[in-house]
Amino acid sequence: MKFNPADNIQDLQYFGEFGGVNPSISDSSTYTFLAAKSMIDTFEGNLEGCYLYSRHSSPSNLYLGQALAAMEGTEAANVSASGMGSISSVLLQICAQGDHIVSSRTIYGGTYAFLKNFTPKFGIHTSFVDITDLSSVKAAIKQNTKVLYIESISNPLLEIADIRALAQLAKENNLKLIVDNTFSPLQISPARLGADVVIHSLTKFINGTSDTVGGVICGSNEFIENLKNVNDGASMLLGPVMDSLRAASVLKNLRTLHIRMKKHSENALYLAERFENDGYKIIYPGLESHPQHELYKSLYNEEYGFGGMLTLDAGSLEKADELMELMQKRNLGYLAVSLGFYKTLFNAPGTATSSEIPLEEQKEMGLTDGLIRFSIGLDNHIERTYQDMKYCLEHLHIMAHTEV
Repeated sequence: MKFNPADNIQDLQYFGEFGGVNPSISDSSTYTFLAAKSMIDTFEGNLEGCYLYSRHSSPSNLYLGQALAAMEGTEAANVSASGMGSISSVLLQICAQGDHIVSSRTIYGGTYAFLKNFTPKFGIHTSFVDITDLSSVKAAIKQNTKVLYIESISNPLLEIADIRALAQLAKENNLKLIVDNTFSPLQISPARLGADVVIHSLTKFINGTSDTVGGVICGSNEFIENLKNVNDGASMLLGPVMDSLRAASVLKNLRTLHIRMKKHSENALYLAERFENDGYKIIYPGLESHPQHELYKSLYNEEYGFGGMLTLDAGSLEKADELMELMQKRNLGYLAVSLGFYKTLFNAPGTATSSEIPLEEQKEMGLTDGLIRFSIGLDNHIERTYQDMKYCLEHLHIMAHTEV
């Protein structure tokens, strides 16, 4: 049967300690043993089903990891305390002093800062390329390159990575293809397209309630076990452990992800089409005007649409700020970073989520001052939302066909 990530989540069934329909939460940092030898075997990884210390693993974290591995179609997964906890652990697990990374130039600002400013201290250097240009990617690969790092849908310009072609390129050059799939859970399944490791910030769409920070790494059993190795595993030794109560909360929210993603996508497509028809400069993968629209259609799980993220160019930072303030005042959403909330969230990424990227590089990649990134919410009456947003644009004299 055709792979369906939501079906894989639904097919998982857990019973709590007392027969509850939710698995019992393990609210303990440490675990006891009836026999001293069992502790030794557990510490060495030779005993299944026993727990030693919650930085190593906990039942709640394992339940969530199993569900996310099922969603992505990987053998295993390991959750962490944040998306950056997952990203940094994966890259430091694979790379050592003298190694090289090829990365998309349009990525989350925190990831960019980690690769540009932090890893060079350990002798790990990165080349940033236009991920939509396969010849540029190929030209950037060196003898010491170990990783090809991309986002399925890039932050914030919503460029689409050709995961199949990049996976083939990675395989030909003995690289690990690492894909951040935060913007497109359920919509794109990178592991099914050839990715070695899939990362999410659970903070965003997967949790969906803007009350929890978390991350996950999905990959092979061997890679996940290496990450958790007590002697040299990055996830173990860097300590980005997720709290059990948070893991249980995310697991509950994961069960409604398919419903939420369909509505996010439906609303975003409606607004994108209406505002593009009005003449505004919109970037959204569901529009035929998007340069990688057909590529996206060749990659996605159609049922879940084109996602909840779109951008609108207001022409200048001043106009973008005025627009966001007015929209917040009129209860259209929040001027806030992050994404995946039930209310629409908006920010100007050049001065927020991508501010770590130098201005000259922002301009080179096409990140303009007036660009607003929207995470479209679960609004019940999207026509009403459109009319109110249009009023805000017209009230501030933000003209269609804006050129920067």
